[in-house]
Amino acid sequence: MPPVSGHPEAIVHPTPGAEAFQVERIAPRRELAEFVDYHWLVRWAVTEPHRQQVVPQPRVHIAAEDGQLLVHGVSRKPFYRTLTGSGHVLGAAFHPGGFRPFLGGSVGAISGTVQPGRTLLGDDDRPSAARILTGTDSAEMIDTFERYLLRTNPVPDPKSREVNALVTEAHNNHTIVRADQLATHAGYSLRTLQRLFTDYVGVGPKWVIQRFRILDVAGVAHSGDRVDWSELAYSLGFSDQAHLTRAFTHVVGTPPATYRRERAG
Repeated sequence: MPPVSGHPEAIVHPTPGAEAFQVERIAPRRELAEFVDYHWLVRWAVTEPHRQQVVPQPRVHIAAEDGQLLVHGVSRKPFYRTLTGSGHVLGAAFHPGGFRPFLGGSVGAISGTVQPGRTLLGDDDRPSAARILTGTDSAEMIDTFERYLLRTNPVPDPKSREVNALVTEAHNNHTIVRADQLATHAGYSLRTLQRLFTDYVGVGPKWVIQRFRILDVAGVAHSGDRVDWSELAYSLGFSDQAHLTRAFTHVVGTPPATYRRERAG
């Protein structure tokens, strides 16, 4: 399976993070590629607790942790995890519209929640989680995970593909800075697009667009290049530098200029 890139800019303060843990991202098998973007495997060994922040993205994750396969709905709140000792976590990052065929209902209903796979998917997740969390071979752990997912018999949904394409457009097209622009691109009314995103992604298009622009800012800060924050704010659709600063600080907890200096230091 070929490697995939994921969104490494979502890892806040990646340099100290890289000293504490390693992240491997692996493409799913062909039968799941319609739904799962990539698997991620995090391994760590630390002598002191390491608290890591990750910027939430518009996608559902399932992770093997605490003896279960836990479904993480899209969260608007900052995400933190404290690593102690040594261990590993294996997860699946779904395409933005890719979890709905598993859930069989609105993804918005699970936004902001963390629930066991057995609750949402109707199949006991604990035996698979136990094999994953006691495993050592990446391929065997992923095979166990994928067998669990395939037992739910997800059916491809053309609307999921459409939503994925729209989210990709919002990510790649920096001229799209408002939800009504994405609605026009899709040929929908804004209200219809909002309902579609809530149903398939779990959050509205405005949140999706703004989150990608925040990740763009993080990527620039991580690059180490000199930044004209006012120009960057304009290019990403913020009304001014102050607007960019407020939005970034709300998500990351630090103004972007300060964050870049901390990154450089």
